[in-house]
Amino acid sequence: MTTEKYSGLLDRFLSYVKIETRSDPESEAVPSSPKELALLKQLQGELADLGLSAVKLDDNAILTATLPSNLDHAAPVMGWLAHVDTADFNASGVNPQVIEDYDGQPIKLGAGTYQLDPADFPSLTNYRGQTLITTDGTTLLGADDKAGVAEIMTALAYLQAHPEIKHGEIKVAFTPDEETGTGASRFNVKDFGADFAYTVDGGPLGELEYETFNAAGAEITIQGKDVHTATAKGVMVNALQVAIDLQGMLPAHDRPEKTAGREGFFHLYQLDGTVDHARMLYLIRDHDRQLFEARKQALRAVVADMNARLGEERVTLKLTDQYYNLKDALADHMEVVDLAKQAMTELGITPDIYPVRGGTDGSTLSYMGLPTPNIFAGPENMHARFEYVSLQTMEAAVSVLLKMNQLNSQAD
Repeated sequence: MTTEKYSGLLDRFLSYVKIETRSDPESEAVPSSPKELALLKQLQGELADLGLSAVKLDDNAILTATLPSNLDHAAPVMGWLAHVDTADFNASGVNPQVIEDYDGQPIKLGAGTYQLDPADFPSLTNYRGQTLITTDGTTLLGADDKAGVAEIMTALAYLQAHPEIKHGEIKVAFTPDEETGTGASRFNVKDFGADFAYTVDGGPLGELEYETFNAAGAEITIQGKDVHTATAKGVMVNALQVAIDLQGMLPAHDRPEKTAGREGFFHLYQLDGTVDHARMLYLIRDHDRQLFEARKQALRAVVADMNARLGEERVTLKLTDQYYNLKDALADHMEVVDLAKQAMTELGITPDIYPVRGGTDGSTLSYMGLPTPNIFAGPENMHARFEYVSLQTMEAAVSVLLKMNQLNSQAD
């Protein structure tokens, strides 16, 4: 049987992942999917049951609460945050598997044909002897970021069960729509009241992230002209062909599947339509702000050139900035990163720091004035059927939260 370092961590996680919270990138509602509210309301009740104060689920579906200080001296107010929504992959009927004392062999996912094989996923070799939670092959797991949610709730429960442990005031928040890039934009940093915070939303053990992409989304719509193919010459404008030609005008190397490290990209992730009308959706990413702006300008130039070739305005572009590089916002607040480094080091965890090829809510929050780097929560292979997480890594994340509290609570 699995022996837990922190009581309730596994049960919390299994409970949370079974609640469907997939966000909807096409929705303008708040939250983007009403399914997210079910977990938020459950967490609202759990926070109240733990005895936290100021438990509030606001009109933007952001749940906040406060663990009051038990110190006899002042300490900076720390925040812990995680998001409840899952990514754009099947999340209905999540049926997690618990694999105890993993033996390093392939893991069959449910009754289907899929398996987690170390030959395909070498990271599995890091988890021999540990307890793994996987999918059954039909859905994602949702450890991104329900592992973070469970870890924060478990750390709070641990502090409440051990009043002898000293802690400053701790603010917690659970947010919707991180996967759509919109949830944190509605966050009220002033009302939250923390001096600094951490999103618990990273991957494997030791991840500490404070450098992210600059990010934008692009929607390109193409109005074609559909006529009978018998009389099409010189008349037809095939919107799908225009889309193909437009994609071909972008740098062939600058795609996610051909880039790594600090290399940016244009990512065409959706193309649909007919001869008459087509729609293209892009992600634009770069760590360097100047190169990021140059990428956006390059896409504008491609669209303008395509319209010039067509002889009329048939291609329209809508560009939306999503978030900016977290590192730039934290440049004057590196003590927040240093605190996380120290906590991990004192626990025997080697901080794994690298430029993230993605982003977190912390990017948005840091530009709002709340310095918020990101620490590991544990999931591997996020956003799809091969997702899994180690219980021991989740326990380590709880330990890091508690150690950061200890360090932050010490009198000067």
